[in-house]
Parts: sequence; structure tokens; C-alpha cells
Amino acid sequence: MDLRIFTEPQQGATYDTLLTVAKATEDLGFDAFFRSDHYLKMGDADGLPGPTDAWITLAGLARETRRIRLGTLMTAATFRLPGVLAIQVAQVDQMSGGRVELGLGAGWFEEEHRAYGIPFPQEKFARLEEQLEIVTGLWATPPGKTFDFHGTHYDLTDSPALPKPAQAKIPVLIGGHGATRTPRLAARYADEFNIPFASVEDSARQFGRVRAAAEAIGRPADDLVYSNALVVCVGRDDAEVARRAAAIGREVEELKENGLAGSPAEVVDKIGRYAETGSRRLYLQVLDLHDLDHLELISSQVQTQLS
Repeated sequence: MDLRIFTEPQQGATYDTLLTVAKATEDLGFDAFFRSDHYLKMGDADGLPGPTDAWITLAGLARETRRIRLGTLMTAATFRLPGVLAIQVAQVDQMSGGRVELGLGAGWFEEEHRAYGIPFPQEKFARLEEQLEIVTGLWATPPGKTFDFHGTHYDLTDSPALPKPAQAKIPVLIGGHGATRTPRLAARYADEFNIPFASVEDSARQFGRVRAAAEAIGRPADDLVYSNALVVCVGRDDAEVARRAAAIGREVEELKENGLAGSPAEVVDKIGRYAETGSRRLYLQVLDLHDLDHLELISSQVQTQLS
């Protein structure tokens, strides 16, 4: 089971804070550092000092880390034109020496679009499908050849399909709870399917849908990696768990119900239940980015029991 650190900077974080967490992620032996792609805070957080852009952040981290994978859960298709996104991600992949992964979703948070003047189309899913075809098509076009795409929402003619990423294929993540269209897209385009903030039972059902969709198009279901994103709150004792829960404005019992919370032993046990669904990777949503002792505890007392 791979453990990856997943952050939500729109809730309030500077680049320097994210760099500190990313370096701790690397030093403590975690597999990857991922971040959300949002421009507006959610809930009661103050969001200060303001948003940071996902791919600008990852470009900086690409030059200041050496081992960990870097990516997004999920880049909003509404934020960027697909040709531009393909260039950005390929460049960051080059800057990292081939450590980038692209999580791409339709976009959903209408308020952040209004706040920053970003168009919020009604038909988002069809745009996402075209973006996936364009981005992956541009990367797959052999050097010296051109790429064309003529869709409903995007039109590309004689694209040189450059630059190329450092990796032969950048892993693409698709995720969500949708019962029909989401599994179909994942089966066609994804290297990894991620379900966010879902129970063990819901994860098993959704993984089953994705597996079936893959097999329906002749793709081996095990060709995809299956993963979960879950909030994490671990403590050496009940008092420490309660303190960490209070720091992120959550209740302990709710966190135990909906995330990975409690003692290291409790969290390892619950991870085992997710592993039984076929999940092979966990994105640990860390909401207090200043509590580096939390990461050290997870590394030393949870991660070490999963190898």
C-alpha cells in the first residue's frame, strides 16, 4: 500500500509552507506529494494569504525535491485549455526528471469560478472527455508528427504536439463517485482510478464498476491502479487524536467514521479493510500543514506496518 500526502492549499498555505511539507514527505519516505487545484477557500477557513496555483507550485517543487512523485487531485478542466495544460504538465515533468502525474476532473466549485472570472460551463463532462483525448493525444504523438482534433468544444489543427514529457507516459488519474460515465472515462483514459472520501463499501462498489467498464472495452481490469483519498488524523493516544481533530475543526468520531483516524493500530486496521477492496494507494488528506510531527508519526508507526 503506497501512502501519499495530499494537501488542500486553498484553505490557507504559502508556497514555503507547501515546500516544507513536500520536503518532509520526501524525507519521511512517503511515495508522493499531491495537492488540490482550487482558487477559493471552503468552509470556515480564512484561506490566508490567498490561493496558490497548482502547476506553478508543482513546478517549484519539481526543482526542490528529488524522489517523490508530484501531482494533482484533481486539476479542474475548467481552469485551463487542454493544449496549454499539456504543455504545462509536460514541462513540469521535464523539470522534475519524470516524476509528475496528472489528476484531471471536470471542475465543480462554481463560486471560485465567479470569484476569479473563470467561465463555468453547464456541460462540463463532455469537455472533460475532450480534454482527456487531447492531452493524452498530444503527448502520444511521435516527434515530427502533428496532432489534429475536431470536437464540439475544442479544435486543434496541425499541432506540433510539443513539448514531450520526460516520462514515456505521464500517469493520468481519473476519479469520482459517478456510476456510469466516470467508470467509462477511467477505463478509456486512466492509469489510476481514485475515489475520494468514500467508505470501504462504496469504494468496493465503485472499483467494481471501473473494473467492469475496463473489461467491457477489452482492457484488463488490473491494468489500472485503484486508490482512495481520505482525511487522516492519527495520535499516540486519545488526547493527541482529539487535539489534532480540534485543530482542523472536526469531531473524532466523525473522522473515525469517514476517514483514517485514531491510534496507529486503528488506522492500520482500517487501511487493511480498504486494501481488501483492491485499493493499492492512499492519499492522506493532511489539513494541518504546520503539524509535521503528525507526518513523522504516520511514517514511523503506520507506514512501517504496511510494507
